[in-house]
Amino acid sequence: MNFTSLILEMKENYAILWLNRPDKLNALNKVLFEEIRESVKIIKADESIHAVIVTGKGEKAFAAGADIQELHVCETVTGEIFSDFGSTIFYELENIGIPVIAAVNGFALGGGCELALACHIRFASTNAKFGQPEVNLGIIPGYGATQRLARLTGRAKAIELIISGGMVSADEAKNIGLVNQVFAPEELLPKTEEFVKTVLSKGQKAVRGAVETILASEKLSPEEGFKFESGVFGRICGTEDFKEGTLAFLEKRKAQFINK
Repeated sequence: MNFTSLILEMKENYAILWLNRPDKLNALNKVLFEEIRESVKIIKADESIHAVIVTGKGEKAFAAGADIQELHVCETVTGEIFSDFGSTIFYELENIGIPVIAAVNGFALGGGCELALACHIRFASTNAKFGQPEVNLGIIPGYGATQRLARLTGRAKAIELIISGGMVSADEAKNIGLVNQVFAPEELLPKTEEFVKTVLSKGQKAVRGAVETILASEKLSPEEGFKFESGVFGRICGTEDFKEGTLAFLEKRKAQFINK
């Protein structure tokens, strides 16, 4: 499919979503959101795709926030619709069912930071900057930062970042739990793809089950979470990959997973 603001690159067993508005610092407008949604549908329909990388075109930005021109005209009702539209699409990406890794190659501000937060793992280049500057515009984050950020950084740090509107470097983002790893700019995508290929070498039923169970833990009580985990564990025990993985261990050989 031909997109105008996004490139969907389908590799052998994973996909790369390239935000492709470098002249606008990959700002998130309605068209880009719609193309992210359509990409999620395409990826979910392709059973050979087992991971997604999200990154930005250009050297300056992953995504520098929402399109302010579109935001400026919002009022009470339209503002809620504006927020819900983007938030829903990020939720769809987060719940795509396979690992989603952000390769943050520059500014990740406002909605761009929220897009990174919706990914399961965040790798960043040394020149990346993270922030939720919405208070500078007289508004709050609207695409999930008030809900996701504290789960990574703790409540106090999340409140500090959101109500100050300040930015943090890639290294500081790693120190506070916002970023998993930091790489030199030229190494960011190769290292991200290297990680993805490591994940692809595992049993994909187990990988998907692990992601499903961890995401569910955010909605369930501990007791419910343990029960949910046991159910997914049992389901995976019925797979061919589980039989192969355990047999390979007993036979002291490398497992040959077929993702069934």
